[in-house]
Amino acid sequence: MKNSVDVQTEFSFKGEDYLCSATLDLDELLQQHDDLPVIHELLAHKHGIDTYSYLYEVMLEAELEFSNPQGLVAQYMQDGKLDLSALDWDWGKHKAQLQIQAIATEEMGIHNLDEHPGLQRALLDAYNLGKKA
Repeated sequence: MKNSVDVQTEFSFKGEDYLCSATLDLDELLQQHDDLPVIHELLAHKHGIDTYSYLYEVMLEAELEFSNPQGLVAQYMQDGKLDLSALDWDWGKHKAQLQIQAIATEEMGIHNLDEHPGLQRALLDAYNLGKKA
């Protein structure tokens, strides 16, 4: 299942109104980043806004509105609000699960690590040791 969410923000700067929106593909972001990236920064890049500008500073003050959650992100949404801190907390755990599952599949032909909890714990422990080094 695809993990995604729509996000938008509206704000005004120097008499001009701005509406910035995007669909965030969390699967793609998960592959590219270790931590959840700053959502305002993603919107700024998508809409050609320099992150070192006054326009971006105003954008940072604007509230983000989320809708259409798909997959994992749906459990972090309530009444149009996305609990970014909880999602960020689980982000690393989810990424680790995807990576160790890929290793188990490629190296051992195991397609569901949940059926091998001891191996899953061992691979996660090794993953976490590698992150500390």
